[in-house]
Amino acid sequence: MHIDAVDLEVVKASLSGIVQEMQNSLFRTGFSTIVRESQDASCALMNAKGEVVAQHVVLPLHIGAFPACCGAIIAEFGDTIAEGDAFLINHPYQGGSPHAPDMCVISPVFCEGTLFGFCGSIAHKSDIGGPVPGSCSGQARETFNEGLHLPAVRYQRGFKPIGDIDRIIGANSRTPELVLGDIRGQLGADRLGERRLNELAAKYGKPKVLACFDRLFEISETKLRQSFAEWKDGRFEAERFVDDDGIDLEKPVRIHVVVEKTGDRIHFDFSGSADQTKGPANVRPPLVQAACAYCLISLIDPHTFVSQGLLRAFTITARDGSVLNPRFPAPVNTYNPTVHALVDAVYDALSNIVPDRVRADGSGSRSIILGGRSTYTGKGYVQYEIIAGGAGARASKDGASGITVNQSNAMIAPVEIIESEFPTRLVRFELIEDSGGAGRFRGGLGIRREYLNLEDARFSIRSMKHVIPPNGCAGGKTGRTGDIWINPDRDNAKRLPTRYADYPLQAGDVFRLDTPGGGGHGDPLAREAERVLVDVRDGNVSLEAAERDYGVVIRREGATFTIDQAATNAKRATLKTDKQ
Repeated sequence: MHIDAVDLEVVKASLSGIVQEMQNSLFRTGFSTIVRESQDASCALMNAKGEVVAQHVVLPLHIGAFPACCGAIIAEFGDTIAEGDAFLINHPYQGGSPHAPDMCVISPVFCEGTLFGFCGSIAHKSDIGGPVPGSCSGQARETFNEGLHLPAVRYQRGFKPIGDIDRIIGANSRTPELVLGDIRGQLGADRLGERRLNELAAKYGKPKVLACFDRLFEISETKLRQSFAEWKDGRFEAERFVDDDGIDLEKPVRIHVVVEKTGDRIHFDFSGSADQTKGPANVRPPLVQAACAYCLISLIDPHTFVSQGLLRAFTITARDGSVLNPRFPAPVNTYNPTVHALVDAVYDALSNIVPDRVRADGSGSRSIILGGRSTYTGKGYVQYEIIAGGAGARASKDGASGITVNQSNAMIAPVEIIESEFPTRLVRFELIEDSGGAGRFRGGLGIRREYLNLEDARFSIRSMKHVIPPNGCAGGKTGRTGDIWINPDRDNAKRLPTRYADYPLQAGDVFRLDTPGGGGHGDPLAREAERVLVDVRDGNVSLEAAERDYGVVIRREGATFTIDQAATNAKRATLKTDKQ
């Protein structure tokens, strides 16, 4: 079918608009702070085969999760899928959820009596059972330690709920009202998408809209391949390490990639990565594929229209039984640090092909989870927060401070929300001086977030780069590592490992999380002295670090800072000599 260019653009924009409207609905109707504030969720539209037609990116990894989840539903229910159905799935192995707390709700769209496509949403759940509040144990040894796992199940038939599913989920959660409320919000977003897709089909006709789906796949794939063709050919490799898997605390987990670029084709081979881990550091292949797509989109055009066509533009190899293709029932719930290491390694390898877009490593990801009884309602609560850090510096710009990096595109929950809904108080929330790696362009700063716990609670953390710092590049220095302390500055102070599950916090305890800073880019001695002066004035860099790392001697008189040019020239000359 001939597709007019204007019609194609209107349909494309309409699809993006539908997904954004679905997401706005989900975020506004979310019961939990995870969905409502942190926005740890995303929506997508799929065709009748389960291929992603449009995804307005909130969480990039879901471009791989949606087709895997939808494919499992199609495989299970096939021709029995009917109008008014809705399905649930959160099984990482039978579907494509990153981990079990990420529950996927999918509903079919029927047009003129036949299956037209699917609407889907994936959102993190506050608790789906398991041994620890939040269902994300850093010491899990198999998926059965990670809460309730649902294969593809029918959630509604004829637009009417199947109540047994809700009762099963509610009985397995410490926060049933929040979990079920979020699921219903997801279903509402899907139903909204159904209506909007039918309106689009009524406006342009079903055949034309379906033809636009296929054309958008082609455009996405072609855009990437045309960019590949302009890049130099070659074979390049890189690697990164995750601190540990939560079980073997002295054993870093290796992520290794070989990138082979020939013409308009790229292949990512992760066969050299570590074997699957005992602890929950494993990642399923749909996320590996999505992470590679994320890297390519970032390097080519961040505004690229997201569809299944992007996944057709490259290939991957993830060795069976490895950390990036584990065998069931290997645990996967703290997958995100591993994906960050994968992304950093891919960027490093691709920097040999597109050197002008190289960037230093960022802070990675982390979340904290507290569970207990609410002082306000007497009911169980789970406080789940995603905490940001420093971004790596780029070839022309400093890294951003206090920001989620790479594929971790969620938000920090506001202080007011945390203090009003949970029995904790924020006593400190600040950027960490000198945490960004030194360089011609400085890495972003990490943050310090310190809490006073008001009631007994169970505490868990999933983090990274507390042992292995974020790498700098092109001569830039590493960023500062992260840290987690219980009762810092007290006699009973205790430092926790990068991943920890179920630490018993008492009322009056303080816990402090320091997040890593980003790595620097370029020689620190090439940074303009005036920019170092501004960093010192802003509290980003200390006087000592300005002289030690940048060779800039700054004098302070009261509230006034000035550069001692003669001393700076001498210091930089000495540092340059020492490097030789």
